[in-house]
Amino acid sequence: MVEYLFESKRISKKNHLVVLTRKKENLNELKAILSEDEKKLLNIKLKKIENKKEAFVSFENDKHKILLIISDTKTTPVNKQLLGAKIYQHIKTNTETFIYIDKGFEKTTAYDLALGIELASYRFDKYRTNLKKDDFPKLEKVYFKTPYNKLNAQEFSNYSAIATGVRYARDLINEPSNNMTPEIFAKDIKRLEYLGLDVELLDEQEMKKRQFNLALAVAQGSVNKPYVAVIKWRGKTKQDDYQIGLVGKGVTFDSGGISIKPANGMWDMKQDMAGAAAVVGTLKAMALQKLPINAIGIVGLVENMPSGSAIRPGDVVKSMSSQTVEILNTDAEGRLVLADCLWYAQSAYKVKKIIDIATLTGAIMVALGTEMAGVMGNSQSLIDQIKKAGEISGELVWQLPITENYNKMMDSDIADMKNISESRNAGSITAACFLQRFIQKDVKWAHLDIAGMDKEIKGKALTPKGATGFGVRLLNALMKEMI
Repeated sequence: MVEYLFESKRISKKNHLVVLTRKKENLNELKAILSEDEKKLLNIKLKKIENKKEAFVSFENDKHKILLIISDTKTTPVNKQLLGAKIYQHIKTNTETFIYIDKGFEKTTAYDLALGIELASYRFDKYRTNLKKDDFPKLEKVYFKTPYNKLNAQEFSNYSAIATGVRYARDLINEPSNNMTPEIFAKDIKRLEYLGLDVELLDEQEMKKRQFNLALAVAQGSVNKPYVAVIKWRGKTKQDDYQIGLVGKGVTFDSGGISIKPANGMWDMKQDMAGAAAVVGTLKAMALQKLPINAIGIVGLVENMPSGSAIRPGDVVKSMSSQTVEILNTDAEGRLVLADCLWYAQSAYKVKKIIDIATLTGAIMVALGTEMAGVMGNSQSLIDQIKKAGEISGELVWQLPITENYNKMMDSDIADMKNISESRNAGSITAACFLQRFIQKDVKWAHLDIAGMDKEIKGKALTPKGATGFGVRLLNALMKEMI
């Protein structure tokens, strides 16, 4: 990670200077640290871009290389983070960069720019052995200078915690499945106890005792044994109950099982644990921020493989809730894992507000593409909170309906329910209807289907190519709204 410093330091000849200003704002503070030649160059550039809402202009002399940014865009946190990502593309080849922000911007602009730089600079090069030194970004330190003298590393730590949570989730998702089995994932989560999180790992035998029958059915075809990780953050030590429960789908590889997927694109199924990664990344960020809230995360970690011991289409399994499920398609496995984890959160920990997050259905991509996640649930107030958090964080969601007619599509002729509708219509909604059958009457619940949002094919400003860590920023914003 880049080091961000909010302190004065003499700008040396070798360093890059970035200047962020608004139109019509004077730059007396900046001019105080420029040479006469630089002041003349600055005035010339300002005249040329006077009528532009946003402009990037580079110039240099024998002392400095300067990037001048005129920005009159909306100063929402997301827009400032996006601006930080744009700045990163200009400064990544410099070892050190100085960013001067004039008085036309809010105090927190420096922190949001730094967060944008941190999100944009993520790379996953762990398995690349032929990279040369020049192939890596050189940026090591970014110094911020503003008219506000009270900028400090302690305030920025709340922002850097978000970046840490996102980057951790991305690392988990980008790992190949042979190096991210349920056991490896579980032990990596256990390591987070150094932050003050309480982590309990349930192995296969413990899962059997607690009757995680649906999750065990998904896992029974794989040689890699399943785990459930229960992660607790107690920011309110005098309060016993948990204000929020987060449940994540952690299918570390999804072949489809006996209902096997087509070969083309199956390699992306290493990312079918992105929901679990988002939950873990969120709790890591919360612990770093020491948020005054009690939260519990439960992630079901399994591998879905075809073998002689694998679950078959047509099998019936009794869930932890005692409801029976007819398995029509073994590739609709994520909802089975979530169902037991949802029930466990409610029955064992009495959670009254719960959100699950999963790369659950390809159907959500048909509906929303790769621009938004789907949100459904039984509590409009909770859904509205999630939508607001999505707008604050830039991780947008769109609400889909759940009605009784959709729910009836999940009725089975021989069991309490089936795990897919026999119609291809409304696949994301019927999946949510399945999950709702495992929500107790007095519990507020929302479901986030993030299929399509877990990966960037080409890469965007804040989400480089590969795993996005979608959900961490959204859920972190939601946690802060709940305080």
